[in-house]
Amino acid sequence: MTKIKHLALSTQDVEQTARFYIDVFGMKEVGKIDDPGTRGYFLSDGDINLAILNFKNDTAAGAERGKGWSGIHHIGFQVESLDAIADKLAAAGSSRRDDVNQALGVGGRQAHGNVEVKYSGPDGVTVDVSETGWVGTSGFSA
Repeated sequence: MTKIKHLALSTQDVEQTARFYIDVFGMKEVGKIDDPGTRGYFLSDGDINLAILNFKNDTAAGAERGKGWSGIHHIGFQVESLDAIADKLAAAGSSRRDDVNQALGVGGRQAHGNVEVKYSGPDGVTVDVSETGWVGTSGFSA
């Protein structure tokens, strides 16, 4: 069974945006990121991981939007099998976003949370899939 476990917002002010979701909705900070492509926060309500991200370059953001774009960037689904979901995504016309995967240093098979593979989705929204899930989420047992 597939579950939505991760949403990512692209913003120009990660501190203010993270503070909003913490103060208003009681989300908890469960991590930070500051790498060559992205900086931001990972928040959680205990079930879903919300990434508040500022992309440092157009490649990491995905060239169709660029680093200056703000809004929903991608939706993450925890899946039982990366191979099975890759077949379903291909059948639906989705392709791997290896440009973004490479720029962010993701797309491989690693054994810890927050490692995912990004694909094109409808309406310009990127989807990412993970067998391991995201930090702060409940996984399949919930």
